[in-house]
Amino acid sequence: MVVSVSDLNKDDGAALQIGRFTVYKQSASPYNEDPHLGCVYQHSSNGHGPNQSFTEPESGGLVMVPLGTDDVQGEESPQPQPVLTQNARQDHRRPSIYSTLDQVPHYAFYANTAAPGRLKKSRPSLNVLRYAIDESEGVPPGGLEGSPSQGTPDKPSDEEANVGNKPKSQPVRFGWVKGVMIRCMLNIWGVILYLRLPWITAQAGIGLTWVIILLSSLVTAITGLSISAISTNGKVKAGGTYFLISRSLGPELGGSIGLIFAFANAVAVAMHTVGFSETVRDLIIEYSGGPIVDPINDIRIIGVITVVVLLGVCMAGMEWESKAQILFFVVILISFVNYFVGTVIPATEEKQSKGFFNYKADLFLSNMVPGWRGEDGSFFGMFSIFFPSATGILAGANISGDLKDPAVAIPRGTLMAIFWTTVSYLAISATIGSCMVRDASASLNDTLLSNETADCEGQACSYGWNFTECYRAGDCSQGLLNNYQTLSMVSGFGPLVTAGIFSATLSSALACLVSAPKVFQCLCRDNLYPLIGVFGKGYGKNNEPMWGYVLTFFIAVAFILIAELNVIAPIISNFFLCSYALINFSCFHASVTNSPGWRPSFRYYSRWTALFGAIISLVIMFLLTWWAALIALGIVVFLLGYVTYKKPDINWGSSMQAGTYNLALSYSVSLTGVEDHVKNFRPQCLILTGPPNFRPALVDFVGTFTKNIGLMICGNIIMGEGKNVQQEERTSAEVKWLNKRKIRSFYTSLSGDNLRDGARSLMQATGLGKLKPNTLFMGFKGDWQEDLPQNMDDYIGTIHDAFDINYGVCLLRLTEGLDVSTKMKAHVNPAFEDHEGTETEEKAENDSTETIVDEQVSSIFQAKQGKKTIDLYWISDDGGLTLLIPYLLTRKKRWRQCRVRVFIIGHQDTVEEERKEMLSLLSQFRLDFHDVVVIIDSEQAPLSENMKRFEDSTAPYRLNDGLRDEATVRELRKDCPWMISDREMEQLKQKSERKIRLNEIIQENSPEAALILVSLPVANKDFCPSALYMAWLDALSHNLRCPTVLIRGNQQSVLTFYCQ
Repeated sequence: MVVSVSDLNKDDGAALQIGRFTVYKQSASPYNEDPHLGCVYQHSSNGHGPNQSFTEPESGGLVMVPLGTDDVQGEESPQPQPVLTQNARQDHRRPSIYSTLDQVPHYAFYANTAAPGRLKKSRPSLNVLRYAIDESEGVPPGGLEGSPSQGTPDKPSDEEANVGNKPKSQPVRFGWVKGVMIRCMLNIWGVILYLRLPWITAQAGIGLTWVIILLSSLVTAITGLSISAISTNGKVKAGGTYFLISRSLGPELGGSIGLIFAFANAVAVAMHTVGFSETVRDLIIEYSGGPIVDPINDIRIIGVITVVVLLGVCMAGMEWESKAQILFFVVILISFVNYFVGTVIPATEEKQSKGFFNYKADLFLSNMVPGWRGEDGSFFGMFSIFFPSATGILAGANISGDLKDPAVAIPRGTLMAIFWTTVSYLAISATIGSCMVRDASASLNDTLLSNETADCEGQACSYGWNFTECYRAGDCSQGLLNNYQTLSMVSGFGPLVTAGIFSATLSSALACLVSAPKVFQCLCRDNLYPLIGVFGKGYGKNNEPMWGYVLTFFIAVAFILIAELNVIAPIISNFFLCSYALINFSCFHASVTNSPGWRPSFRYYSRWTALFGAIISLVIMFLLTWWAALIALGIVVFLLGYVTYKKPDINWGSSMQAGTYNLALSYSVSLTGVEDHVKNFRPQCLILTGPPNFRPALVDFVGTFTKNIGLMICGNIIMGEGKNVQQEERTSAEVKWLNKRKIRSFYTSLSGDNLRDGARSLMQATGLGKLKPNTLFMGFKGDWQEDLPQNMDDYIGTIHDAFDINYGVCLLRLTEGLDVSTKMKAHVNPAFEDHEGTETEEKAENDSTETIVDEQVSSIFQAKQGKKTIDLYWISDDGGLTLLIPYLLTRKKRWRQCRVRVFIIGHQDTVEEERKEMLSLLSQFRLDFHDVVVIIDSEQAPLSENMKRFEDSTAPYRLNDGLRDEATVRELRKDCPWMISDREMEQLKQKSERKIRLNEIIQENSPEAALILVSLPVANKDFCPSALYMAWLDALSHNLRCPTVLIRGNQQSVLTFYCQ
């Protein structure tokens, strides 16, 4: 059984399962190479079931091979199939009780891709169900040649292995503990914990330090809940934070925050590396007696060497990186135990000289209050330094593509990491503040004698130590405020804490070094920004972003050269807070839009807590460093504007789309309750363009005055035998063509038996509530004398129908015509062609569809019109539409220099009065039209040659009833209602002459106008045949060298000079 599936032609190796059949292209069929079968077979109409006969198909056809009983039951096929991976198991294919072609619900129908080496399972289309044969039914005469079907061959994604004889090794995947919780905890337990938390405790006191920790944890916990909700609302792929935000809020905000977050992680590599380098430098100074070069350059040298080693670990692959993280985690836990044990070991005299006195209640109370010192001595100064330590909550989400089940791993691992790290920070802050004083000299000679207490200052005096001298001089080298290595000194065995510092700093640096390239790689693959595509390329089984690692390395080195941890930390705080604000806003926005697609399996979140998290993140950004916050937001706005301007061709079903739909629906419904008012009238145009790229001038003209003002809908009436064929790809291409041309218009297609039926349906059905057309725009039918009379009659009937539905009507005529389809490589509507279903025709159709967007034929309305005139012949009052459209045109840049001239019909005796009266009316309408010309010779007889041309144009449509008997005339009138009788010709002769005369006046007065607008005459459809009406329109606009619009409103006012 041959099935026409155009998509299978794109891939010679494609195969598709539909119902109980497998569809192959002839060259891809597994029977090609089978020596037992010899060739591909085609289902014949000579029977069905097990004894059906087969015939050899045509070359290049598509073949529907019925599955055997074993295939249906899901057992392995005994015959080898070269197209599939060896030992591939067939999916269970269970038909519906309605039909053997119909299928029961299945997961594979909703998946975007199939497993490597297996056929993509696709539900049968409506056409397959309606036109293909059922096993229980007979075959229709002629077989099923050309029966339509649907489905696309599966294209493996970048993460999937290619099908081949040698299967590729599977990538490493992590669970929630190893992949998320441990990774997040290691990233949170970074340089700030070991090297700055004691110092922050001394500055802010234990109380405010807890406030800083809990406030940071509040922000990260709310963000963790939001991440959990977003990550469980569908399958999460690689890209981490960028993937979550971009697929939730859309590419505009997602792209900007993706760049910022990747950059922040790259800078975080430098921050953690500098912390590691500080510790190594202190050890070198302690054990060698001095620095290598000097303290600052030592940090730079050690930092660069360290980041080079970390880069090598990352390039070795995720498996090695994960093993290193486990080792770091164990070392950190041991260092914690070592520290807490050290706090209860009695302090030696050496440690006491450095300010350590074990747990003291009065010391705890003394350190509860702040002791601000230095430039950073403020609450938000400390918060800006501490907050980067809490940003590690996204370390697990950033490698979402390497997790076994991101939807489960991210929520569970992230929230557990936040809880345990918060507990550890609170515990270390409280214990270190209960054991150490803020200032100490490290001198054993500073013991306090009993008779010296009067001059002693500080809490250490009560413990027998006098550090007053160094305190007053400000040169104390030890204590919480002066020594960043206090945790190492307090611990039971100092080298273990030093190892913990190494593990914490290196693990955090390693996590950031992995996160930044992974996020940036996903961003680059979406092609939102130019010149970064090379960083999206992946290598190895884990698709490692090698070029991203190199870029992150150079950024990290640049910031390592700063060599000041307290300078680097505040830089990235604003970037992370900006990321958190958008993550929380993503969750809030997705919830508040009530999109049916927002169904996260994680339920423990609230839209209001997410909104609170977004607001507090923004507030903290400005409280920390207002100028850095402005820079961060400025970057976001700039990148957002760029993506908005470029309008990338992607659709992720974001909450922004859902929000836009909600707003549009809400406003549309609210408009229905508002009565129309003449002051709010807008021309809302339905344009019969056919495919819009066929008539670009018509599209450009209407698009000029409706842009940002009124509704514009391009309508295409599909006629012919193929009118019921769905044209989704064609519709998408036409919309892209309109967007590329910067035309703000909708596009809709509708099938009809003829132009009149289709146009009537469009006029009645198009629109929504108040957002529906009120004006019909068509091109002038210039070929009415060569075309079939029935088509001309349909054209005139469409005008009558528009007036019946209370539409205004506008006809645009150009000397060269409007249809440019013969001048371009345009797509031919299959409805007008014999569709044979061959590969050549389908390929040609696909190629022509792809050219639609690129074919941008210029038109006269795209150019500036200069200082020409717009000549308006207001012959009949139609409510003001004839005046409104030229006024809207003159508001546009291309038409702004044009001068509008208004021509009216008058009498010679009252020329001046009529001109002043019209100027007064135009002034009250507040239209800037000051040129009024009164035509006084409109009733003169037209030139004989023009009259003869008119008579010649109507001659083929004359009944000549004076030369025929009455029965023949009645028969002709019945079959050809458009024909003109002698009586009608005579009765309407004066009207015909006036229209011919008006044309002569227009040619005389407007030879160089940019645009001519003439009132469209309205004919009595019961007494004026369509051929005569068409001849009037032709005579009225004949031989005008500039664009001409025949225009008529619906006789209801669209202009007013009242204010209410």
